Amino acid sequence: MNERLSQSALLAWYAESKRDLPWRHTNDSWKILLSEILLQQTQVSRGIHYWEKLVERFPTPQSMADADVDAVLHLWQGAGYYSRARRLHALSVRVCLPIADGGFGGSLPKTAAELLTLPGVGPYTAAAVASIAHGESVACVDGNIRRVMARQSKHVEPTMKEVEVWANAVLYKDDAGDWNQALMELGATVCTPKRPQCERCPVSSSCTGIGEPLLYPQPKKVKRKRLDLKCALRFDANGLPELIQRGNGGILAGMWGPPMDENLDVSGMDFIGVVEHTLSHRDVFVEVWQGTCRRGTEPADVAISSLDRKILALRRN
Repeated sequence: MNERLSQSALLAWYAESKRDLPWRHTNDSWKILLSEILLQQTQVSRGIHYWEKLVERFPTPQSMADADVDAVLHLWQGAGYYSRARRLHALSVRVCLPIADGGFGGSLPKTAAELLTLPGVGPYTAAAVASIAHGESVACVDGNIRRVMARQSKHVEPTMKEVEVWANAVLYKDDAGDWNQALMELGATVCTPKRPQCERCPVSSSCTGIGEPLLYPQPKKVKRKRLDLKCALRFDANGLPELIQRGNGGILAGMWGPPMDENLDVSGMDFIGVVEHTLSHRDVFVEVWQGTCRRGTEPADVAISSLDRKILALRRN
């Protein structure tokens, strides 16, 4: 395993070349946590917009804990993976419980070990928040760091445990927060999956895979699944759609939208088209059938997913 990676070269490059992201201008662990949870499944360019909305509406854990989960979902509309919003709200409630009741008195815990006890917080998020906000000497392990490790070490298929061992071996303990961010920034902007820019890499001298970076690591083949659904798109006399809040299970749990299911009864309704939607490992095809209802709901008042907005846009007069 190659552990000759130059700490000083990488940190100097990061100080000079890092992207100007809003959460890099704060040491507030809550705001850093919001960014990390958002960026789990949302691109940085889109994540900035959602982060700014969340920080404005929920500047503290207490402000979110005092709100209904629907308020969080409403701001999360369009960001996808809505279970993150529900777990974030549950996290805020837990944090704001009195210490005697198993909470943290309104302040996020400072150590990665304590952060791991919160809903929706895994090893990466815990290490990122603890190191960036509080300087704890703990290494982060994510997909970007795995790719850097694989190419530095010429490793075809490193396990996350092997990446963790490597990350701990190269960790710059005097400033773990900047170090973790530097490694992730390198993987996100230079040591990228398909078009690595080896000529820009500040640690290319220690990279044993530099001649053929695309071989490391070998990409995982993910078989995409197809999901076929039927949707009953009903409107009242005022043109408002029938919307229901979905339960806690499924891909759109907690969000509002027209009734939709694999075996939905659409008898007596008119077929108006098919909506296609892409999720991370799934292609969704929705047959949309239109009809009428007695009373609809104003879409602007509830949290609606991107898929449901596509369906509503299919309405025929």
